[in-house]
Amino acid sequence: MIEPARLRRDIQGVASRLALRGFTLDVARFEALDTRRRDLQAETERLRNERRTTSRRIGAAKAAGEDIAPLVAAVGGLGDRLSAAARDFDSVRAELDEFSRSLPNVPDASVPPGRDESDNLELRRWREPADFNFTPKDHVDLAPSLLDLEAAAKLSGARFSVLRGPLARLHRALVQFMVDTHVQDHGYEEVYVPYIVDRAALLGTGQLPKFEDDLFAVRGERDQFLIPTAEVPVTNLVRERILAASELPLRFVAHTPCFRSEAGNYGKDTRGMFRQHQFEKVELVQVVAAGDSWPALEELTGHAETILRKLDLPYRAVALCAGDLGFAAAKTIDLEVWLPAERRYREISSCSNFLDFQARRMMARCRSPESGRPEYVHTLNGSGLAVGRTLIAIMENYQDGDGAIHVPDALRAYMGGVTRLDAAA
Repeated sequence: MIEPARLRRDIQGVASRLALRGFTLDVARFEALDTRRRDLQAETERLRNERRTTSRRIGAAKAAGEDIAPLVAAVGGLGDRLSAAARDFDSVRAELDEFSRSLPNVPDASVPPGRDESDNLELRRWREPADFNFTPKDHVDLAPSLLDLEAAAKLSGARFSVLRGPLARLHRALVQFMVDTHVQDHGYEEVYVPYIVDRAALLGTGQLPKFEDDLFAVRGERDQFLIPTAEVPVTNLVRERILAASELPLRFVAHTPCFRSEAGNYGKDTRGMFRQHQFEKVELVQVVAAGDSWPALEELTGHAETILRKLDLPYRAVALCAGDLGFAAAKTIDLEVWLPAERRYREISSCSNFLDFQARRMMARCRSPESGRPEYVHTLNGSGLAVGRTLIAIMENYQDGDGAIHVPDALRAYMGGVTRLDAAA
């Protein structure tokens, strides 16, 4: 959530920043709700003071032997009015909270302007794409015996896949390699988390209320959903906690499946396994003190880049423009890997700084070492990496034109020394 004091202090400034996202902030509604909240709060306090004063008068009149009936009647009337004002105040405050939760994060000043991905700003490239002396195939045509989309469709419908034999092993090798790198080289703590979360967890990280149509609900007594990303359960590990300053920074890595209905991407990337309802990611999450989140974003992005470099995959880093930012992000750097068959870069990781946006929704705080008072932490996350898309990139970049896919050096120890997959068999 956006800091309430900032909304009250500079609502027009916030509105102009959100407009860069293409979001229209209903300033009049916010001001009307906030004015009503203030008026009801003042009325509630006035009635409480009046009731206290009248109660003291009752005590004095009783001690003096005076008739207290009129005063008792007055207190009763005050109580009824106070209860009504308190109910109205709670109702308006709940409406104001719901309104505030619907607002996306304010783009940082360093975010480039723009409306969509065509306006994203390229920051750097690493490794020029290879020049094949043959026409490269896409991942679907490369390994029809190992990537069984027909079986997946029979089992579950469109946007699912079945991996067989060495391709399934390569997928598993990628997971192990990524997690090991982040734990051993980058100092993350590996965590295993639930794949089903409640509504509060999704509210905390910002998937709800806006993106409920993108989630798979779980039938049962509780209001639960399959996770769209490990970001949700991992970040919520600090929900409703006050951390000691000495505990920060926290760095978590988790490998999980992810489940998305892709409601907002109907008809997009339907071929193969680039955009699926079920896929796997190795997710990086950092929880840091407020003053440390910008260096942490560069660090986290670098950790994701390390995986691409170890795999020797050409990629570029781009800063998302304001119109392309995710709901909760103040700034995002995307890593895009080169796919030879498409002859373009495609997203493989999004690394984001949320500042205190998620922390306010989750009530995640740390105790200031200077004042001893609780302060909101900052949260960050990024894919390190999306496993299926990394598998696609390896298949396409390591094809040899003779029906084989070569295994990157970094993965051979995880493949039992296997150096190539006979994709055409």
